[in-house]
Amino acid sequence: MKKLNYLIAILFFAIFLNVVNVLAQGLPNKSFGAIYQENIKWSPFPAFPPQARLAILVGNPKEPGPYVVRVKVPAGVILMPHTHPEDRIYTVISGVFYIGIGTKFDASKLKAYPPGSVIVLPGNTPHFHWAKSGEYVTQVTAIGPLGINYLNPSDDPRNIKE
Repeated sequence: MKKLNYLIAILFFAIFLNVVNVLAQGLPNKSFGAIYQENIKWSPFPAFPPQARLAILVGNPKEPGPYVVRVKVPAGVILMPHTHPEDRIYTVISGVFYIGIGTKFDASKLKAYPPGSVIVLPGNTPHFHWAKSGEYVTQVTAIGPLGINYLNPSDDPRNIKE
């Protein structure tokens, strides 16, 4: 138990350092602004299954620096095991977000997170998602560039030839 508490403390310290780093880098846009729900622009993202959508809210996820994106995944869609090089903070906006940790998809490892939940995912952690009970929307906060690497290349939608 003591070892687990120590690991949790290290994880939260690492996240704290990332937040400090974001603050040190500053926001990409230095003026006050807001984005209303009805103005969010959803687009396909080549690294997602074709039904999933991504919306860029703040920053440019292709470049170094802070970014905020939203991910919308319709009912039944699975994102097979993958990693992201960047540390991420997920906030569940709507629906139930099912995420499992591991290198192989295993429905028994999924945990359900309802709206309002915040999930901390350290970089390079193998994980998978399933829109098991319906569509979900998550908001991802991180420091770019955004990356996604499927553990099995045949699971990567970018490798599917039409």
